[in-house]
Amino acid sequence: MSERQNLQDVFLNTLRKEHVHCSVFLVNGIKLVGKIESFDQYMVLLRGNDQAVQAIFKHAISTVSPAKQIDLPTLKGAEKPADE
Repeated sequence: MSERQNLQDVFLNTLRKEHVHCSVFLVNGIKLVGKIESFDQYMVLLRGNDQAVQAIFKHAISTVSPAKQIDLPTLKGAEKPADE
């Protein structure tokens, strides 16, 4: 059986490994800015510009917007777009 990669994990891990600044928008409209320090199934740790680390529950996150364009690695088990 082939193992599928989780797009969310690949995206967050790329931001973490490349130390990309990003904006994290919460469902209540609050915008947090920093770098992804770590993450798991339920939480994201965001290190702010003041070096303080905030623990954010994933269910409270609406959008994660990188400050620069990132290239995601090819996903194992990902479905190909219909036009290919």
